[in-house]
Amino acid sequence: MAQVLEFKLPDLGEGLTEAEIVRWLVSVGEVVAIDQPVVEVETAKAMVEVPCPYAGVVTARFGEEGSELPVGAPLLTVAVGASSPSDAGAASADTASSSDGEAEGSGNVLVGYGTGAAPARRRRVRPASSAVGSAPPVGSAPVVDPAPSVDPVPAVGPAPSVGPAPLDAVPGQTPSGRPGGPLAAEGPVPVISPLVRRLARENGLDLRELTGSGPDGLILRADVEYAVRAAGQRTAAVPAAPVRTQGETRTPLRGVRGAVADKLSRSRREIPEVTVWVDADATELMNARAAMNAVGGPKISLLALFGRICTAALDRYPELNSTVDTAAREIVRLDRVHLGFAAQTERGLVVPVVKDAQSRGAESLSGEFARLTEEARAGRLTPADLTGGTFTLNNYGVFGVDGSTPIINHPEAAMLGIGRIVAKPWVHQGELAVRQVVQLSLTFDHRVCDGGTAGGFLRYVADCVEQPAVLLRSL
Repeated sequence: MAQVLEFKLPDLGEGLTEAEIVRWLVSVGEVVAIDQPVVEVETAKAMVEVPCPYAGVVTARFGEEGSELPVGAPLLTVAVGASSPSDAGAASADTASSSDGEAEGSGNVLVGYGTGAAPARRRRVRPASSAVGSAPPVGSAPVVDPAPSVDPVPAVGPAPSVGPAPLDAVPGQTPSGRPGGPLAAEGPVPVISPLVRRLARENGLDLRELTGSGPDGLILRADVEYAVRAAGQRTAAVPAAPVRTQGETRTPLRGVRGAVADKLSRSRREIPEVTVWVDADATELMNARAAMNAVGGPKISLLALFGRICTAALDRYPELNSTVDTAAREIVRLDRVHLGFAAQTERGLVVPVVKDAQSRGAESLSGEFARLTEEARAGRLTPADLTGGTFTLNNYGVFGVDGSTPIINHPEAAMLGIGRIVAKPWVHQGELAVRQVVQLSLTFDHRVCDGGTAGGFLRYVADCVEQPAVLLRSL
């Protein structure tokens, strides 16, 4: 006999206490496999897919898309041992819900953690007839859905005795009494990714009014952005919809923007930061990069060269690769350099982290910066990609500015800022010349070191920029 188990929103790590449901990946009545992603959620750090640790038939879902759930709240219930909705409906209503049930489970927290076996493809129970409202026959076999996933219209069901009310429930009937599961009133709308669906929703677009340019009418991101521009609406996705009243617009501090606000406020409260800066002649560094990229192979990015310079500088001045344990009143010096870098995305400012940067060369750093940047823009970074940094690079020169006094990425102790590299008059070898000049700034925690250490670090970085041979000497 099938046993109904409750799957709760798991601890997503790094102190996260809640998540917003972006998109359900399964429907009530659908057969799921162990480690199959069942819902896409957005935390304050990343967009992640949550896998289910049980195999069986989904009997209920909790929470609407766009709603926030705390860690530990019910996500869905699964009839373990059932292979069809009819089997799920036969499950005992008083079966104890427990995440420690007897059914086989993976213990997964996020996709990519826990069970190493690849998850099975998602399967969907289809009605025998295409007519709306027809019920699937008893014992009908689920079939693989080859089409892009489509969100059904949720039907609100009766509340269980404990916990929030499920959006919809099995067996066999919707709460309105009609047979079959919830169906979209006007048929499915295939989109290439949930981010496209969200972009359309936040810009007030009806996907059914768009013509997709992808295979079989698949709606691409470019289709939505074109429609937004044509309507004269904004294109950027925001973490929370603004509320407009007379004379003002209010935007909730949620998601990434809320996390950034909290972290920056804490940094300013706790860290006595100081900024020092210097102008440097980057002409020789630019020439060295051009020479590296002229010999073939993967291109070396300028950010990667600065990253390599920073790891060499931190080896000389390890005080800046530290954190402060305020409770113990101790400075904790770290042996490994996990190098963060600021990246601007549609979801806001994020800081992906390159782990063990001290052991990477310029080519390896270039590849990792490129990979993490692409993941950030696609909204696929995991909490592990965004945490654990020990030192941060901030290339604000991409915004066309020379200098900045950034706020330290708490709980780190320092951040190197890089302004734009621009042609300026410069005294070179005793003569006035036009050189490529960059302003470098170092913001540091005055608790971990004094100005002499910070100045020595920044001067070494500037020397490596002006004369790359200085860096070669330390390799």
